[in-house]
Amino acid sequence: MNPANNSKSKESMFVLPDGRNVLVTFLLTSSLFLLWGFCNGMIDVMDKHFQEELHLTLSQSAWVQFAHYLGYFLMALPAGWLASKLGYKGGIIGGLLMVAAGGLWFIPATQIAAFWAFLFGVCLIAAGLTFLETVANPYTTVLGPKQYAATRINLAQACNGIGWVFGPMAGAAFFYSTDAQGRSTGAETLWIPYVAIAGIVIILAVVFWFADVPDVKTEDTYHVNPDDTVLPAAPASPSALLLVWLNLVVLSASFGMIVTAIATIFDRDESHVLWIFLGSSLLTLLILSGRFAARAKQIDGHSIWSHPHFSSATLTQFFYVAAQSGIFAYFINYMTSEAPVKITNAQASQLASVGFICFLVGRFIGAGLMKKFPAHAVLGLFGFANVLMCALVFLRLGWVSTVAVFAAYFFMSIMFPTIFALGIFGLGERAKRASAYIVMAIMGGAIMPKLMGHVCDVYGVSHGFIVPLICFLAVAAYGLFWSRLSGSEGVIGVAPTKGH
Repeated sequence: MNPANNSKSKESMFVLPDGRNVLVTFLLTSSLFLLWGFCNGMIDVMDKHFQEELHLTLSQSAWVQFAHYLGYFLMALPAGWLASKLGYKGGIIGGLLMVAAGGLWFIPATQIAAFWAFLFGVCLIAAGLTFLETVANPYTTVLGPKQYAATRINLAQACNGIGWVFGPMAGAAFFYSTDAQGRSTGAETLWIPYVAIAGIVIILAVVFWFADVPDVKTEDTYHVNPDDTVLPAAPASPSALLLVWLNLVVLSASFGMIVTAIATIFDRDESHVLWIFLGSSLLTLLILSGRFAARAKQIDGHSIWSHPHFSSATLTQFFYVAAQSGIFAYFINYMTSEAPVKITNAQASQLASVGFICFLVGRFIGAGLMKKFPAHAVLGLFGFANVLMCALVFLRLGWVSTVAVFAAYFFMSIMFPTIFALGIFGLGERAKRASAYIVMAIMGGAIMPKLMGHVCDVYGVSHGFIVPLICFLAVAAYGLFWSRLSGSEGVIGVAPTKGH
């Protein structure tokens, strides 16, 4: 390639079709990724904190993860609807204010000093983050030429990685703090980082209020023809309908988990949890399947669910976040119980930051690879690599397994943003609504840690990695078959051998 042309290509990454340079807007939006990375990084340290403060098993402490991802599940569709009504700017400001409310809630939560009060604060912050993710993820993909959509979202998500690095550090400093006598004061100081977050996001909300945040319109590849007239709606294919039904299965499991969480408030007998979950999930699936059968013919070419690459993305995101949250949640447990040398909780929290540095490096390297190779090919490669990493951890090979845990962070790095970009590919203005469902799929992070925690309690933390191993198989398969699902040879519709 001619160097001059290459330079011009790089400069145009943040230029809209009308010639406006939106690099500043992109950088401002990227700051939101840092915010939710920081919040998510503290969650995993909080998980271990409650295990010791409240004497919880690994399975019981997974309710922290559940509360966090429940906020995403409940608010994803309202966030998508409001983003369509208010535009990108309004959705971002609304999300920031909700995060601020959640952060301030930790002041009374510390006084209440009950598990449910902290879980409510976690859920409220996650609800606000849902608005930000539902808006910011698709927004980065439209801030410039579509051939760099996957690259832009991965660069923005690199800021998320920076937040992940510092989140565990803050968690270790405040959740594991001690007084002069060596007694834990974590329960009394837990509110400090969250109130600091509240102050920062209020300032960010003011900045966004005055900032130039254009509501970019994009072409709907599947919905309109070159003359901008709506194409006739063809009925959805059998494969598309099957994928919709599989999404209903996942949705039913999510509702089942919510019912189980409510039931455990009144009945704390863990032996009943599985039956409550299975019963409520099956009942929900029967109800949803009946409604789906009655409306299946209404799913035509104008529905986002008629596009297999989108409906597969929601499933893939469910399994990816399930794997990610499980590894993040039990990283400290792995280091303190399975590492070849003795490691304390505080030291393991610091090592979590090292893991997130690997995550951050992977984001930058992944973004670079996707400027040379198709995004789906890179996703498939990283997915298969993490299947191998989880297998190495499962086999308990000492230092080899420990290094594999850190390598898993590296290969997870590009998965969420890449699945997101591939899922909304070609959907134009419908991407706002589609993004809400992909964010809703984050509920996988509420379900799988509970399962992984149970496996860890019974068989050991290393063997618990069989759960993310299976999840990464789903991610690898999506990358492998994306071209067939989307009808495109590459994320920008070019041959994979040409890159982009």
